[in-house]
Parts: sequence; structure tokens; C-alpha cells
Amino acid sequence: MTLTKEKQTELAECLLDMGALLLDCGAEISRVEETLMRMGRAYGARHVDAFAITSIITLTMEFDDEDAITETRRIYSSAGTDFYRLEKLNDLSRSCCAAPIPVAELRAKLEHVAEGKKPESVILWGSILAAGGFAVFFGGTIWDGLTAAAFALLICFLQKQLGHTQISTTGSNLFISFLSGLGVGLLCRLVPMLHMDMILIGDIMLLIPGIAMTNSIRNMLGGNTISGAVRLLESLIWAAALAGGFMTAMLIVELTI
Repeated sequence: MTLTKEKQTELAECLLDMGALLLDCGAEISRVEETLMRMGRAYGARHVDAFAITSIITLTMEFDDEDAITETRRIYSSAGTDFYRLEKLNDLSRSCCAAPIPVAELRAKLEHVAEGKKPESVILWGSILAAGGFAVFFGGTIWDGLTAAAFALLICFLQKQLGHTQISTTGSNLFISFLSGLGVGLLCRLVPMLHMDMILIGDIMLLIPGIAMTNSIRNMLGGNTISGAVRLLESLIWAAALAGGFMTAMLIVELTI
């Protein structure tokens, strides 16, 4: 596929959009870089360099008889985990590598994926089953599981509301864990048959950044030391915020009731 200079620049911007979406969905760094390089070559670039860390992506493409095109994108979003959109991005990249589509169509497809959201009912039912299941799995009663499932709805509601604000992931985790822990502690004081530790175990599973931490280790083992170390540090800070919120709530409950 032969592209004009204008289309080459537009392609670079589209590829940076895809890289930003991949990072936002929780993709590992090697996947982001390899996807951008493969797609760049599929569209006719004879040489492609892609460098990505958790906060920035740099892409350079060289076409025949043309100067190199270099674009940089600053990433502000915190990486979450969205396998729903990640799968669609992977399918799009593979199809484009096999049979490149016009750049305008590629941009339209990227915008469609970016706007796509996992159905809220799936998130709610998944959170309910996970929180309730873990509470019972670790030794809680059926009532502990039901209580953990009820507070899972509260956690989903708070995550959705805080997602529309400028609060960082660390701040939102601290607030959600504190409010959830306080609610569980007060309820367990009113209903002695409930076990606070089992309920909290179930609910904290919804907030622990397990996949982000796993990807950080994978990045470091794959040679992306900087990105892996940054993501690992972020994950540890998120986990510390969760622990701090729950511990503060439990301390308040113990001292006031």
C-alpha cells in the first residue's frame, strides 16, 4: 500500500492512538511495541521503531524516498484491565497486518473500539460472584458471601462515579477501601453473626491490582525493565492505598464502637 506524506502522518497518529488504547486496556509493553511495528510495516514502512513505557509512546517510521516520521504521545490514563477492548484491538491489528485497510477506515474502527464498553451487567454480576465466592471460599458463611456481594455493588458504584473525576487511582482506591471497610465494620458490629475478615477478603479481591503487578514482572523478564519497574511501583502504591484504607476503617470501628 502506497501512502502520501499526509496519509503517512495520519497513519502514525492512528498507530499512537492504538498504542494508547492498548496501554489503557492493560496490555504489556512488548505487545504494544510489537503491534505498532507490525502494523507500520504492513502499511509500507521499510523501517519502524516503537518505544513505549507506561507514560509515553514514541514511534518512528521510514518510508521509501521519504524523510522519517516521528510522533510522540504522552499517556495520562492509568492502566486498567479491559480484556473486552483488548481483544478487539488485537483482532483489528491482526486483520490490518493481513490486509491493510484505508487509514480513514482504521481511524473509524479505533474510535469505535475506544467508545466500546463492557456491558455494566457483566461487570456487576462478575463483581458479585467474585466477592461472594471468595468470601465463602476462604471460610466465610453464606451470609458473609451475600454481604460481600452486596458491598461489591457499592464498590462498583464508587468506581464508576470516581472514574468521571480527576482523582488518581491511588486516591480512589484509598477512598473506596476506607468507605467499604467502614461500612462492613459497622454492619458486623450490628450483626454479630457476620465475620468482618471474611467479608473484607471477598471485597478486597475486586480492588487488588494483581494483573498489573503480573504484567510488570513480565515486562521486566522480557527486557522492558523501566516500564516493568514503574508499573510494579505503581501497583505496590495502589496496594498500599487499599491496605491503608481498610486498616484505617477497621481502626475507627474498633476505637469508636
